[in-house]
Amino acid sequence: MLLLSALLFCLGLVAVITRRNAIVVLMGVELLFNAANLNFIYFAPADPLHQGRLWALLVMAIAAAEAAVALAIVLRVARLWGTPNLQ
Repeated sequence: MLLLSALLFCLGLVAVITRRNAIVVLMGVELLFNAANLNFIYFAPADPLHQGRLWALLVMAIAAAEAAVALAIVLRVARLWGTPNLQ
């Protein structure tokens, strides 16, 4: 599970650093959030209060809000400038 989380994190980081398309960068950020969620869920049994699951739900809510707002901004910028590429 931790290997999968590390792989997702590396793929997300590569997408954020190397890509110019704003939508692909947003998908990379979502991969980073999912990698963090996997770590929260994996280490949740080690916590006596099982707060890792609560943190994972919080991260999912933040990721959903971030995706909705960022995608709306990207679509508006693409409509104004004609391209969703980052300069």
